[in-house]
Amino acid sequence: MPETFRALLVEEAQGETRAGFRDLRDEELPQGDTLVEVAFSSLNYKDALAVTGAGKVVRRFPMVPGIDLAGRILKSSDPSFKLGDLVLATGCGLGETRWGGYAQRARVPSEWLVPLPRGLSLQEAMGLGTAGFTAMISLLILEEHGVAPGGGEVVVTGAAGGVGSLCVALLSALGYKVVASTGRLGETEFLKSLGASEVIGRETLPSLSRPLESEQWAGAVDSVGGATLAGILASASRHGCVVACGLAGDTGLKTTVFPFILRGVTLAGVDSMATPMPRRRKAWERLAKEMPKSALASLMGIRPLSDIPALSQEILAGKIRGRVVVDVSA
Repeated sequence: MPETFRALLVEEAQGETRAGFRDLRDEELPQGDTLVEVAFSSLNYKDALAVTGAGKVVRRFPMVPGIDLAGRILKSSDPSFKLGDLVLATGCGLGETRWGGYAQRARVPSEWLVPLPRGLSLQEAMGLGTAGFTAMISLLILEEHGVAPGGGEVVVTGAAGGVGSLCVALLSALGYKVVASTGRLGETEFLKSLGASEVIGRETLPSLSRPLESEQWAGAVDSVGGATLAGILASASRHGCVVACGLAGDTGLKTTVFPFILRGVTLAGVDSMATPMPRRRKAWERLAKEMPKSALASLMGIRPLSDIPALSQEILAGKIRGRVVVDVSA
């Protein structure tokens, strides 16, 4: 095994962050009971904020970004894992408080690792990554609140992005009637190819500004926030469930209590970083079985680690469709 490995390191100097590539040694990695040879990672909105310094994502410096990683065990003191086992990790503070996936090796606590589910490759696991995991947790929440296929329309916002596109594909494959909301109507045919029954413009939902609008949505998965989320709540059907999982548009939420007390609407949140391990494993097992492989393949683009700084600017500008899988060895 080579003595050094390549990593993208974010450092802070005089209040500014800078990302650059470094060759590191194992002894520079943080403490942990398991050493992983990272094969693939992915690019998420949060990663781009960390790499560019556009958001206060990184809590300590220096930091290896990358909230997702997948690879094989090189060494572990946990008897649950042995040399060569294939594993993945998402969230858990990776890329924020703990060195993450944008390095060819990572040392992590074994309790953060999920054995790669049968039927998924390492590359496919990172095609899903935190975005796919968030989509599946959102589905679990909808199911737990009685939103079922055939029970009414489910709207997915930010539909051309990572979480949104995977959500459209997953829900459609399971028989839900999915309406995709996007600011990129040029992606209409693409979203319909993933199974969306209808595509609406980004401006449609924020325009629903009265305390209560006509009932439209049995369920919703929102990665936008702000006026978009408020519009969904105002137009949710009686006993509908709205899942909030992102803030690509706005962190604020100006609404009224009427959807909750007059229609019994549920607003539920997704914390993909700190999901308990039993639920985490359940989500990954279901992703392996239920995410259509053809849809996943159409959503993935494979890029080398060296492209991450430029790609981070693109994803923040809303120019990336679907999922970027990072080949950490390239």
